[in-house]
Amino acid sequence: MTVLVTAGAPASAAQPGPAVAGRPPALAEPHVPVADVPAVGPAGRKGPHGPSASPSAQPGPDAPSTTVGIRLLDAPVERRDDTRAHKYVVDHVRPGTTIKRRIVVRNSSEIRRTVALYAAAADVTKKGFVLAPDRTENELSSWIDVEPAEEVLAPDEEVEALVTIAVPRRAEAGERYAVIWAEVAGVDGRNVRNVGRAGIRVYLSVGPGGEPPSGFEIGPLTGEREKDGTPVLTAEVRNTGRRALDLAGDLRLTEGPGGLSAGPVKVEAGTLALNGTTTVRVVLDPRLPDGPWAAKLDLASGWTKRSATGRVGFGPVPVAASSGVDRSGQVLTGGLATSGLVLVLFAVYAYRRRVRQPVAAA
Repeated sequence: MTVLVTAGAPASAAQPGPAVAGRPPALAEPHVPVADVPAVGPAGRKGPHGPSASPSAQPGPDAPSTTVGIRLLDAPVERRDDTRAHKYVVDHVRPGTTIKRRIVVRNSSEIRRTVALYAAAADVTKKGFVLAPDRTENELSSWIDVEPAEEVLAPDEEVEALVTIAVPRRAEAGERYAVIWAEVAGVDGRNVRNVGRAGIRVYLSVGPGGEPPSGFEIGPLTGEREKDGTPVLTAEVRNTGRRALDLAGDLRLTEGPGGLSAGPVKVEAGTLALNGTTTVRVVLDPRLPDGPWAAKLDLASGWTKRSATGRVGFGPVPVAASSGVDRSGQVLTGGLATSGLVLVLFAVYAYRRRVRQPVAAA
């Protein structure tokens, strides 16, 4: 039986709640909202799962907001040091296992709203954690049940829900991804349906034995200065483990000119797929001196942490490359003109010297 610990405070529409009291310090978690997915479609227009919901920036100016908050309440005791498990459902289970997690949902709208709770597909690719549209289903989302599936909430009212993930006995080994969504919808004065969603990611590894290892490598640190003078530190990161990673951390610069130091500067690299690579770019203050500096980059994904150090310099602003126009004709003409001028000057000098020479006596 899995023992759970409380993972956080009540839900918030904009930011994750505070960390659990007593949790050990950890590197900054990446702020990658799976909320803020508003969508609109003409009222009455039907799609495969009801009224369509295509991306939109904002509802109508006079319409009540369609915002909702969601937060995970539970995390396994064995993951009390894994900061990811306090934000997302992150676990490894054997086939035939059933796990449960409590979540809390909040209506952040100004009016009474009906909140729908469900799971939908997601994936991790070279682009990061990719959300499927609407209620698209995959294997993992088909294993997930949320109770209640729907709840009517007053403004700022919260409700607790139970998420059950039942893994079939014949499930194949591997890591799967999904999102647990809370969704509210409304129609503004223009008869446009606005949809707001907030979600909790699910990273579920299935297989016999213990959890597959997580790991990554950080390549050499490189400094450069862009054309506008902005210094940038880059490093290539490769996922060497068997689970997807959500990388975040910080950069520190020390031993700079005159003993200067800078940082820590927060770093976010997003979600890194299995066997994937990404280039971490840390944009720094344009006033930062060229260096050299002693750089230390710390990255972490949950309890998996790595560091890289090195001497870096940011150098001067790059000089634009010369154009490829052929100027050999101009060079040749200039050379000939210069040679002609030299010959003329030499002839004048010889003539004047000859005129001034005295005539010998007869």
